[in-house]
Amino acid sequence: MVKTETFDVLIQGGEVIDGTRRPRYRADVGIRATRIVALGDLAGALADRVVDASGKIVAPGFIDAHSHDDQALLLQPQMPFKLSQGVTAVVTGNCGISAAPLHPGTPVPAPLNLLSDAATRFASFGAYLQALRAAPPAVHVIPLVGHTTLRVVAMADLSRAANPDEIAQMQALLREALEAGAVGLSSGTYYPPAAAASTQELCRVAQPLAEYGALYVSHLRNEGAHSQEAIDETLQIGLFARTAVLISHHKLQGPANWGRSVQTLPQIAAAMQHQCVSLDCYPYHASSTILHLEEERLAGKIVIADSKSHPELQGQELGEIARRWQVSRAEASARLQPASAIYFNMEESDVRRILAFGPTMIGSDGVPSNERPHPRLWGTFPRVLGHYSRELGLFPLETAVWKMTGLTAQVFGIDRRGVLAEGHYADLCIFDPQTVRDTATFDDPQQPATGIDCVIVNGAMAYAQGAYLGSRTGTVLRRTVPATSSPGWQVPPEP
Repeated sequence: MVKTETFDVLIQGGEVIDGTRRPRYRADVGIRATRIVALGDLAGALADRVVDASGKIVAPGFIDAHSHDDQALLLQPQMPFKLSQGVTAVVTGNCGISAAPLHPGTPVPAPLNLLSDAATRFASFGAYLQALRAAPPAVHVIPLVGHTTLRVVAMADLSRAANPDEIAQMQALLREALEAGAVGLSSGTYYPPAAAASTQELCRVAQPLAEYGALYVSHLRNEGAHSQEAIDETLQIGLFARTAVLISHHKLQGPANWGRSVQTLPQIAAAMQHQCVSLDCYPYHASSTILHLEEERLAGKIVIADSKSHPELQGQELGEIARRWQVSRAEASARLQPASAIYFNMEESDVRRILAFGPTMIGSDGVPSNERPHPRLWGTFPRVLGHYSRELGLFPLETAVWKMTGLTAQVFGIDRRGVLAEGHYADLCIFDPQTVRDTATFDDPQQPATGIDCVIVNGAMAYAQGAYLGSRTGTVLRRTVPATSSPGWQVPPEP
């Protein structure tokens, strides 16, 4: 008598894009508990739940390489803005800002105030991760610890470089975070709380990374006229710390710098020949962050996303506000503080060139902290699949999926995620390749994508047919593959 195979979940009739850039192939997927246990022709099998994926793509769940979801994971654990995109894991603590460690009463200067909620302070990184384990979110967490956060804890005066005692304190805090499960250290010297940090400070603080095989992740000090020097600084820090580096949301800001990706990408590619380097980007020509105070950072179209002092001005342009008030943009910005804004400061040709660059991962850089977020919070991954892959033909769908899954898991050293294979964890996204697209816009940013049919996290159905199913099976993922300063991975050739 032949025994009939049984599964908890059986996905039938779909085409698998497995996250390796291998051409898609027809296969059913059988899941038991948290794992994929069968891939192939599973006709006749039985399951507690059968998902008809006919005409659909079955892919690994997407991994957001660059998020600011640190507090949202606790305050909005259902994570609708990520599940509705097919995202099953998020990298947190980017740009130098992480939710921990922060003691009660510790000041939180911008941009750290984008994350911080005084009701949820954690004096150690381990306490933060324990809170996530005690109240699991709907998606997995790949946590970084932020250099700016460490500075705020260790230094009373942020306007100067750290002294040896302060560096030692930051190193101790970093070690605690790495022991607890942080996969690396991020920095954000673009922002005032860390702008005074010297290259030497960053090199010294980052030294413990090599002991733990962890990453150094950098929001460059400059993304405009001095972007190439800023790239060199990040590479130098990685070499000194003997670890891999990741360049966050690579972009060229300001009309004077548009088109310079033809210089920065070869610079990064050359470094990859002798150093372990990676990068991510988001698929939009506008950025979003705190509302700057410096006049030189306030040129061009800037839309107010959030203002605590003038909430009625949300959605209005800074230039128009300044004209009405008959003040400079810098003065208007000062009156609007604390505030965040959307900056229309990039050129589409650079966005496409960086997206199409072979090793570029996809990250949203979304901040879920106000009513008018950048549309990337809700639309990043479907936008890559629909607009850039299907409509513009920037790269095949297999490449698009790889940039969101297998490549990202490889860079962050996360084992048995990001690729659909027997024995791997069951994080999946089922989507319609003909209809998947983003619907979130700058005017109406909190709109879920279309074409995302089903999302499975750790074997549990989390999102299906536009409904959030309430499962909270996300876990804190640890890095299992060490990062080194020498090339540790290679971009595989096109199949």
